[in-house]
Amino acid sequence: MSNTVDVVIIGAGPAGIQAAIHAVRKKCDVLLLGRMERSALFSAHVENYACVEGVKTGEELLVAGMDQVKRFGARTMEDDVLKVHQDEKGFRLELESGVTVQSRTIIFANGTARKKLKVPGEKEFFGRGVSYCVDCDANFYRNATVAVVGNASAAIDGAMTLTGYASKVYLIARELVASQELIRKLEESSVEIVAGTWVDEIKGGDGVEELLLENGETLNLDGVFVELGAKGAMELALELGIQLDLDTMSHIDTNKKTETNVAGVFAAGDITGHPYQMAKAVGEGCVAGMEAANFAKKQKRNEDG
Repeated sequence: MSNTVDVVIIGAGPAGIQAAIHAVRKKCDVLLLGRMERSALFSAHVENYACVEGVKTGEELLVAGMDQVKRFGARTMEDDVLKVHQDEKGFRLELESGVTVQSRTIIFANGTARKKLKVPGEKEFFGRGVSYCVDCDANFYRNATVAVVGNASAAIDGAMTLTGYASKVYLIARELVASQELIRKLEESSVEIVAGTWVDEIKGGDGVEELLLENGETLNLDGVFVELGAKGAMELALELGIQLDLDTMSHIDTNKKTETNVAGVFAAGDITGHPYQMAKAVGEGCVAGMEAANFAKKQKRNEDG
């Protein structure tokens, strides 16, 4: 597969699938990244979507959508994005498998949900030692002892990033679920892996002081980073200087064309705000796919002179 494409879509939910369909039908080279089972729609049931009769499971709708994406000619990879950089050619994405993809445009369609541990102390110490974003808060933990909790790429990449700030970094994981390349890099780093267990409780006074594990072990530390699943849109957007919605600071700000403040970057679906409905996601995905394709084609014409 060529690692240079016209449109990269991050997120395999309804917004990302619809964006891929519309972009590829405009004769663009399209790559859809993500795992559909991570979509909020996957475990839902739908009975209020126009022209679809009866109750449908989210899973069957997503499976049908992914089949369409592939049939129309878009490529798909069940790969997480670790880093995004802007350069003179557009955007460079580093994937967990070690692959680097160059794209003229990006569509963020990877939702907004922030998964939590749901353990005692997590809510109480949020902002006082509990964080959900390594890229946002790593600098506050210079020379500190920290733990990252998670099984997948976001946790692994976050733990390795923190080694450049903290004096000691633990990674708590029941089982590492990531590419062999990413796990190899982790094992070569200074991160101490605590595998086969999970967090039972977070304790402290003015801030986090202890992490109690299910195996009975207690870790003395200064901070806990909860990084479950893949890197979210907020973390990746921060790397590009994308403007967030000023009212919530948890959604990407877009115009009616789904454009962000960064040329060539679009966003669709839950990440742009309420309502969190499939109909909205599909509609925005349609617009984003067409607008990104138009942008990519214009860039290509300019490159050809």
